[in-house]
Formats: sequence, C-alpha cells, structure tokens
Amino acid sequence: MTDRPASPRGRLSCVIHGRVQGVGFRWYVRDQARRHDIAGTVRNREDGTVEVHAAAPETTLAAFRVILFSGPPGAEVERLVETTPPVDPLPSPFVILR
Repeated sequence: MTDRPASPRGRLSCVIHGRVQGVGFRWYVRDQARRHDIAGTVRNREDGTVEVHAAAPETTLAAFRVILFSGPPGAEVERLVETTPPVDPLPSPFVILR
C-alpha cells in the first residue's frame, strides 16, 4: 500500500457582485462547499455583494470558482473579485455568517 501525499491546501477569498442576495446564494455556496469538503465562510455584505472565504486543495478551489460564478437559479453573477485571504483558520464544515 502506498501513501499518497496530501494535496496542498490553498485559499480563496472573493467578493461576488450581481444579483446574489435574496436568491439563496449563501445556502447554495454552503451546500456546494460542504459537498466538496471545503472549509470556510460565506456572508452577505451591506453593499449587496456576497463575501466568500474558502480553504481546500487548489484543484478543488479551481472548480469552486466555477461553481461560485454560476450561482443558483435566480442569481446573476456579474463578476467575482478575488481579495486577500484571512490568515486565521477557517471553520469546517463551511458555514454561513450572519
């Protein structure tokens, strides 16, 4: 039996612009993150955007970016702006912040 090395964990932090509040976006992100074993948080911001912080293997985060840009039915993502990730550990399982 051969042990495979753990995939390097990366971080993704971003602000999602568009019609992303009032359409179940945070719940969609949480459910998708948990399905893919991604740690982190999602929250609505006062300016109508949604903020996401995530930690997972780089390949998983690449797929998660696509998921975020697609959004749930009813959402219209205009753009995803990457920001500086926090240095603090992120919660696992993924959670919605109020």
